Amino acid sequence: MRKLILLAALAAAPLSAQTHPADDVSAERLEEDVEKLVSFGTRHTLSSQTDPKRGIGAAVDWGLAEFKRIGAKCGDCLEVLPVGETVTGPRVPTPTLVRNAVAIQRGTERPNEVVIVQGHIDSRVSDVMDAASDAPGANDDGSGTALVIEAARVLSGTKYPTTIIYALLSGEEQGLHGGQILANWAEAQGFTVKAVLNNDIVGNSCGKDGYCEPKIVRVFSEGPRADLTDRLRAAQTRFGGENDTPARNLSRWVAGLAEKQPDGLQVRQIWRTDRMGRGGDQVPFLQKGYPAIRFSVGVEDYDHQHQDLRTEDGVVYGDTIAEMDFAYLAGVTKLNVRALDALARAPMPPKVTVDAAVRVDTELKWAADPQLEKVTFKAFKRRTDEPAWSEHLIEEPNAVAFKAGNTISSPAGEVSRISTPSELTLTLPVRGDDWMFGVAACAGEYCSPVSSAVPGGAFAPVGK
Repeated sequence: MRKLILLAALAAAPLSAQTHPADDVSAERLEEDVEKLVSFGTRHTLSSQTDPKRGIGAAVDWGLAEFKRIGAKCGDCLEVLPVGETVTGPRVPTPTLVRNAVAIQRGTERPNEVVIVQGHIDSRVSDVMDAASDAPGANDDGSGTALVIEAARVLSGTKYPTTIIYALLSGEEQGLHGGQILANWAEAQGFTVKAVLNNDIVGNSCGKDGYCEPKIVRVFSEGPRADLTDRLRAAQTRFGGENDTPARNLSRWVAGLAEKQPDGLQVRQIWRTDRMGRGGDQVPFLQKGYPAIRFSVGVEDYDHQHQDLRTEDGVVYGDTIAEMDFAYLAGVTKLNVRALDALARAPMPPKVTVDAAVRVDTELKWAADPQLEKVTFKAFKRRTDEPAWSEHLIEEPNAVAFKAGNTISSPAGEVSRISTPSELTLTLPVRGDDWMFGVAACAGEYCSPVSSAVPGGAFAPVGK
């Protein structure tokens, strides 16, 4: 009967109420953007900053102009700015300006709370120091750059409680410089970073051996936190937490979001920070303690990344647009858009603590912002060897939803307000050793990722 009522309600709802910004993602626009990026010849970080048609300078200028054009269509809803620094390093032998193109879509209620979506705009060939040869960078990372721009197009017309930042990063191939610059900048702004979605190599569906993964996108997440202190590492040894970092829970959340769209791309979670022996622009954010994950293709084609343009023994090498799958890129873009839309509506995950040592029950405590009156919470438990949080109905012992300040009884346990209206406790009639616990914050149907009740489980840098 409930399903019939729901279907009737959807039928009666206006068409606009049934659509989602992800439905507006265009594979054709994505292809046009990648073609434009390829037209700059090379986007190597050490290439020309001043040539109006070729090199990294022209590419970043185009990205900034594109963000401004998108913002103009929504009443200048995007604040567009270059965020850069002059850097040197092992792959940057002389001081070089590294500029990121950034667009900020300010939240209407909690503008200091931000979600970042990013891809890197620079490219390279076989020799990482070769700034002169053509380096199309169609997939690495024209695909991620186009995804970020398309996300701005389809989301910029919607107002969100929290801020979305769209970022095109430079200097990735020369040492993750653009990611480091943006992470430093976010910290300097005092932002509360809820999530970072890094998209790098998201535009092909088949590997060099002919094996294809057209329905899968990989999401990489760190295990132990990159910002662990000795004290926190010791606490995790005693209480657990190596599989419950904010990034790991963000990955679980994205995978669950994908499952709600069975016709869309599904997530294969890869429980390591990045591909073996490699890295990406999510790493500088993780080092600062910000939750960050990397999206990448289900199967990589190594003949068409980090390669000089050439043909040898009948094999074509080079990161060209001919090797792209734009229907696949559109699928990854749609998943990112759905994630951004939901994260920008959901509250911050709460900071949760647990007391279950040498007792026959378990007590969870967390903070609830008293100014967010409509926020509800869902508390979860899972076996320590279980990979995912399993959400059940409120009457099941695995989860409970409630409003801050209320006192209720349920099979899950007793929930009550304690010392202040902003502090909640949940006592579960289970022995804690065999379980992991966590809490998500919800605004209506939009729930945050679960925040685990472990040392280092909070969605915040260590010490905050």
